[in-house]
Amino acid sequence: MYEGLKIGVLASGRGSNFQAIIDAVNAGKINAEIAVCISDNEDAYALERARKNLINAEFIDPKAFQKREDYDVKIVETLKKYGVGLVLLAGYMKLVTPVIVDEFHNKIINIHPALLPSFPGLHVQRKAIEHGVRFSGCTVHFVDGGMDTGPIIIQAVVPILQDDTEDSLATRILAQEHRIYPEAVRLFAEGRFSVQGRRVIIKDAPENPAEFLVNPPVRE
Repeated sequence: MYEGLKIGVLASGRGSNFQAIIDAVNAGKINAEIAVCISDNEDAYALERARKNLINAEFIDPKAFQKREDYDVKIVETLKKYGVGLVLLAGYMKLVTPVIVDEFHNKIINIHPALLPSFPGLHVQRKAIEHGVRFSGCTVHFVDGGMDTGPIIIQAVVPILQDDTEDSLATRILAQEHRIYPEAVRLFAEGRFSVQGRRVIIKDAPENPAEFLVNPPVRE
């Protein structure tokens, strides 16, 4: 039986970031086991990704619970059943309640397709383009009680091009999500995080923070 870090994934859709984590674990880049994938959507492709990789896949129907808190109690029970020590949100379309946040304090990680604290919530690529910002990107952060408000772990920067659409920008950002999310999980698995207030301190981090960033070339 595996005795190291066990990961639980919450996903609602296709789970491309989940696949990036699977690939990194399978390649030996992350010293952890993905113990279970849980979805609120019976048809989520993330569940199929789990099954293909012999990972426990569980659909928990939110319609079976009168209160959101009761649903999250069931989520916690399921995560604990599999001995989970780190929870990853991978396109999970529900705001987790304090039931989960308190049980897994500083042990829940999410990735957001914008440079937080700018543009939390949904439709963030559209918002970035409409606001005329020159750079967007993605942020891996711990989850707290707010919407995309937890301490920031790693960010990657993606320039916004003049001919960008919401879809083209989202595609380039997603490529960086697939890079930095596994990196954050690797650092967590190695015990290299400490949280001091709003700051995440990374042990033995590069002296130049830019090494955690990505600046793809701008098209002429």
